[in-house]
Amino acid sequence: MNTLTIDIRKAEPRDAAEIAEVHLEAWRNAYAGIIPHRALTAMINRRGADWWANAIRRAATVLVVEIGGAIAGYATIGKNRARELSQEGEIYELYMLPEYQGIGLGSRLFSAARRTLADHGLKGMVVWALEENNNALSFYAGAGGRDVAEGVEVFEHKALKKVAFVWE
Repeated sequence: MNTLTIDIRKAEPRDAAEIAEVHLEAWRNAYAGIIPHRALTAMINRRGADWWANAIRRAATVLVVEIGGAIAGYATIGKNRARELSQEGEIYELYMLPEYQGIGLGSRLFSAARRTLADHGLKGMVVWALEENNNALSFYAGAGGRDVAEGVEVFEHKALKKVAFVWE
């Protein structure tokens, strides 16, 4: 009998190529048809293995979900960047490979990210999601987030609304 291990841990520079692959697949899946193609491709291409290795080395907090030794998802977390919101922590990104979505691993990664922020003394948390990304909106609402603010991101002259979800 083989046992498949699932682990959530802090990323290491050696994980960079796998995180870049998750980033590419997850962003294509989440944003195709929402973010203009050229802008999306440029955003994905900027974040190759070298970019991720540097981010991890610069002390960015990146968590990964590892299944049987392969990375299936990641989250980047830190201090809240939106001064108008009182929550101190923020999940900047949380993405899973499409084939691992909907089976509870994203929820486990989300919980680990919340715990890590709290362990760093950050009270409350915010997550931003594009309004057209229905999967993200459902995920964060289902995780108990309150929709408290809106903003706009511009991609190739296309303005897209974003929504802030908060947890106390």
